[in-house]
Amino acid sequence: MAEELKDWFDGAFFADLAGAVREQHKPFPEQRFLAEARDGLEALALMARLERAAALLARHLPPDYERALAIVLAVTPRYSGHFRALLGPAFVALCGRHDAARSLEALRVMTRHGSAEFAVRHFLKDDFEATLAVMRGWAEDDDHHVRRLASEGSRPRLPWSFRLTRLVADPGPAIPILERLKADPELYVRTSVANHLNDIGKDHPERMLDLVSAWDRSDPATAWIVRHACRSLIKAGHPRALALHGFGEKPAVDLRALAVTPRPVPWQGVANLSFSLASFGNVPQRLAIDYVVHFVKANGATAPKVFKLRVVELAPGDVLPVATRRSFEERTTRRHYPGRHRIDIQINGVVCGGIEFDLLAP
Repeated sequence: MAEELKDWFDGAFFADLAGAVREQHKPFPEQRFLAEARDGLEALALMARLERAAALLARHLPPDYERALAIVLAVTPRYSGHFRALLGPAFVALCGRHDAARSLEALRVMTRHGSAEFAVRHFLKDDFEATLAVMRGWAEDDDHHVRRLASEGSRPRLPWSFRLTRLVADPGPAIPILERLKADPELYVRTSVANHLNDIGKDHPERMLDLVSAWDRSDPATAWIVRHACRSLIKAGHPRALALHGFGEKPAVDLRALAVTPRPVPWQGVANLSFSLASFGNVPQRLAIDYVVHFVKANGATAPKVFKLRVVELAPGDVLPVATRRSFEERTTRRHYPGRHRIDIQINGVVCGGIEFDLLAP
């Protein structure tokens, strides 16, 4: 992904940024900024380019933080709704940690254009209690971008960022944020709350389940959050998470005609997976159907990854055909290696059978 997205911060972007900054601050050394920005740029990945942009602004804007921040705030809306808008928060995290009150207010404004979730974590690291108190206030904000920042910025295990070790050890201080947002009308906010809860479930599954079990799931917004919050625990076959969502019983099904085609799967090809489930139960069954791919790693060992398939109600005697496709195309988010792979079919957390196949070498 990074190799594709890095071009958001290409030479043309830096030229546009330099011109926009100079409109706000006439002494800005546009040509020097551009020369430094483009030097070795091609070798840098996405986040390194973002960091370079923030560092070059810090180098060439006025040394007075309040003046420099005003210029960055004025430029930030130019990139609204795009990953490039993370430049403003990155500048704040780099230059403004000595002035937390001013900086946190700037992040509250900037997050409406591009999320400040990465930047705010530096302030949590510096002064956890004071920053989290501000973020609890953000959870009450009228703007859903700000409410979302309260949840997303305090996630214990936010991807592409460092872990908040205090919240990994004890998620309790951030729970008031989640309680406030547990029925938020905006999907953008609810998705963050669910992801935050999913983070908690990785370290404290029982505590997370205690929390969501007490919530009123007759509210559709809350029910949606709880379903998505439990996804990792359901994939892992956690009995209590399965039971919470009606998947508590061992599946009374026969797995039939499990097949992968073609066999072997060609390099960068597609594996077509098909099978059927026949119910031999006496009552209808609610089934969470997943499949587990045991991917070959660089050292020849395998590592499992669970993929969601379907949730179904299967009546006594019913036979359900299931089919899906798994691409083995090379991506920057997943490297593939040739060799013997395996796919297991997992129903309500129970592996009901599997099949092996080879992925050919290039």
